[in-house]
Amino acid sequence: MNQRPSLPSQYTTLSTRGQVVLPKPLRNARKWGAGRRFEIVETSDGVLLRAEPLFPPKTIDEVFGSLKYDGPPISIEDMDRGIEEAVWEEYRRGGY
Repeated sequence: MNQRPSLPSQYTTLSTRGQVVLPKPLRNARKWGAGRRFEIVETSDGVLLRAEPLFPPKTIDEVFGSLKYDGPPISIEDMDRGIEEAVWEEYRRGGY
């Protein structure tokens, strides 16, 4: 799992309307903007807010063929050659 550096403990207050404000440094660190949705999970230690994924999970069948190609068929060898050329070009520019 990708671990983020922890921010120091902070406190917030529950408003009369049942709202909780998340501190700005936390929102900025997580890149959470207004309107972001959260799952609320009650745990034995308290309450966990889990950010809802930005995009719903997809199966391979749902995304297969989503990038359309209208040209003639390309062989695996031609694809491998194109990848190799791109890697060498990136290497020459100092990218690797």
